[in-house]
Amino acid sequence: MTPNQQEYLKKIHSIQENLAKTWAEYWQHYSTPSSWQFWVTLGAFILPLVILYFLIDRKKAFHLGFYGFNVHVWFHYIDTAGVYNGLWTYPYQINTIIPVSFSLDASLIPVSFMLLYQWTINHHKNYYVYATALCLFFAFIFKPLLTGIGFFQLREWATYGHLFVFYLAVILLSKWITNLFLYFEKQH
Repeated sequence: MTPNQQEYLKKIHSIQENLAKTWAEYWQHYSTPSSWQFWVTLGAFILPLVILYFLIDRKKAFHLGFYGFNVHVWFHYIDTAGVYNGLWTYPYQINTIIPVSFSLDASLIPVSFMLLYQWTINHHKNYYVYATALCLFFAFIFKPLLTGIGFFQLREWATYGHLFVFYLAVILLSKWITNLFLYFEKQH
């Protein structure tokens, strides 16, 4: 490693340390359990998981869980990239470790799509049509609502249309990967 490269890495490390410290300070001032926003965010994490517990088709739990995990992973990657690149921000969080909305990434969004996916399977409906409708809801109704109440902020050039495209990418990748693994399972 060249000295110039080492210097760049030191600079990046210092900035990341300062950013983490700044997020922790921000959280202490505005997002601790003493704020109502913390409890709304925590509820958005816990409530979907409780609903899933009661509504998941246990005969298909592994299949649905695999799909939901795909949604979680892809959504988290895109969400992290958006936050990291300054395209959007979540002013209220459960913790300071992850600078994205853990409630949305790990619970609300994956559970919503899992239950929709389960419904399309059980009722022989077109997944792509209904999942696209849910993407439209999240991008053009839910996220603007979060913006209106101060839980989400779009920055730079990002629009709700971009969010819609990101949601579509998530539902397509998640479905296709799930289908691929179901195909592998049937080949056994």
